[in-house]
Amino acid sequence: MNLPLEGIKVLELAKTLAGPVSGQMLGDLGAEVIKVEQPGIGDESRHMKPPEWNGESCFYLSSNRNKKSITLNLKSEQGRQIVYELVKESDILIENFRTGVTEKLGIDYETLLKINPRLIYLSISGFGRTGPEKYRAGYDLLLQGYSGFMSTTGEPDVPYKTGPSVVDLSTGFLGALGVLAALLARDKTGKGQFIDCGLLDGQIMVLNHLATGFYATGQSAKPMGQGHNSLVPYQVFKAKDKNIILAAANDALWVKTCEAMGWLDLLEYNLFKTNSLRVENREKLIPILSGRIRNISSDEICTKLDEAGVPCGPINSIGEALTSPQVVAREMMVRINHPKIKDLRTPAFPVKLSETPATVRLPPPSLGEQTEEILTSLGLSFEEIDNFRKNGVI
Repeated sequence: MNLPLEGIKVLELAKTLAGPVSGQMLGDLGAEVIKVEQPGIGDESRHMKPPEWNGESCFYLSSNRNKKSITLNLKSEQGRQIVYELVKESDILIENFRTGVTEKLGIDYETLLKINPRLIYLSISGFGRTGPEKYRAGYDLLLQGYSGFMSTTGEPDVPYKTGPSVVDLSTGFLGALGVLAALLARDKTGKGQFIDCGLLDGQIMVLNHLATGFYATGQSAKPMGQGHNSLVPYQVFKAKDKNIILAAANDALWVKTCEAMGWLDLLEYNLFKTNSLRVENREKLIPILSGRIRNISSDEICTKLDEAGVPCGPINSIGEALTSPQVVAREMMVRINHPKIKDLRTPAFPVKLSETPATVRLPPPSLGEQTEEILTSLGLSFEEIDNFRKNGVI
């Protein structure tokens, strides 16, 4: 079976999460990914613990399969020359240095373009590579706040961050999307290009209707706690035994909810006839629903609403979600053959392709695991490699 990106070579100079996620996605689709890491230290995600598994960081393990690791001192002239040699045969380069650093290291797009005009250069940063704040460092939590994302979560005056690193992860997905578009463009033009992918930009996109709503009304969306600013009932409720989600997102589903639960009296209230009225009168409706739902078990209410076709479900723990029949059936936790960890599992590639499905071919590499393999492929002798190691180049 030919994978979609078989024959494509990726040089990953990125660390932590957003860049490595892009690299892993490309690797899952068949690309050969060479991960360049700092000698003796490596990707800082290797040291982000807990959680860990047999001494390995789960943070690192989850974002670095299907890669080979080489250690290079990018501040050394010899290390830089090795990068240049790798660039000659690469299709894609991924980096997430702070703005201005690649120029100092001599690995910026303009420099590498002269070496390989077909190179697709994915540059990930906090605030993008243009604009008055391009030099600022960017981290997931910072951008959740800066983008306005966090102002819509939690309770009034008590903003909450998300559990997963949604800013880094979504930027990684968008970076991979940009690379695929650039590959298609290169097939037509024969030229590579520079991809400027900022954490901030991605979160402005994620704001979606809330961003458009600001220009429509002049008002910023406020945090709604467990509710939704445009839909009622569409939130968390406490059932007798655990929290559940009820998502009656339109008038037809509202009618089905009341009929399935035997709440026919609520259908008689003019205040609750339409979604717009329910939003306007949420402070009257939600206490009524909460009072009724708290006396019903989660299984009972979810069974009745499922049968009626109303979106609902429990708020699962991570363990409950991962071991649920649906997630198991979808094979969303992939087993990886790892030399130190028996039965290593990480989240699988989430898009199911019928003819060329993503695959796992390599476990997350140990630091510098393929350094000699990669350098010998460039024509370097073992003596030269030993000298590089003695001089701190690798």
